[in-house]
Amino acid sequence: MYQYITPSFKLAVFSCPHCNAIAHQEWSNVYLYNEYSENYDVVDYLSLSFCGNPNCHERAIWLKDKLMYPCLSTAPLPYDDMPSDVKEDFLEARNVVEISPRAAAALLRLALQKLMKHLGQEGKDINKDIGELVKKGLPVKIQEALDSLRIYGNEAVHPGEIDLKDDKETALKLFKLLNIIVQDMIIQPKEIEDLFNRLPQLKLKGIKDRDKK
Repeated sequence: MYQYITPSFKLAVFSCPHCNAIAHQEWSNVYLYNEYSENYDVVDYLSLSFCGNPNCHERAIWLKDKLMYPCLSTAPLPYDDMPSDVKEDFLEARNVVEISPRAAAALLRLALQKLMKHLGQEGKDINKDIGELVKKGLPVKIQEALDSLRIYGNEAVHPGEIDLKDDKETALKLFKLLNIIVQDMIIQPKEIEDLFNRLPQLKLKGIKDRDKK
């Protein structure tokens, strides 16, 4: 599972916006030479963080509590095994979330619609697709994650009771929800199936014979 800690001001450890590795961060003030006093004055609205990853050591520039450089998304990356067409929309949403959380939520809803096809559904009516998955025994928490992503995404396209225009915090949580859904519905079953299929043929036959009784 991909681990990601959103870069935050003065946080000691987070995912480096340059190399994406979770690394300790060294924080430093910015000083400017004052030609009148002949001293170096602290620029109180600027800070630097330096990545502790020995293969990186890149710096990030912060204006007050906001990351200014590099201008990268603070949203988590998609899991490696996320279907490629779903991942494409996920990454596009990630690129715009800092500018427009509402646009990001709408793109994540589109990603969810595409994901439904990978879960054996039609991928046309997400609400109907979720209902079909519930009939097949979908875990309650995954159903809640699916419906949350569906509704927030719908509201981003057709504003109603929920306004995501400037709500980046909620939009960032939607990225995490989609990763959780992929982890539970695609990655874990794949890992279990792979390990199960490695069992000796005699053991597999024994299991099949047992279940016929």
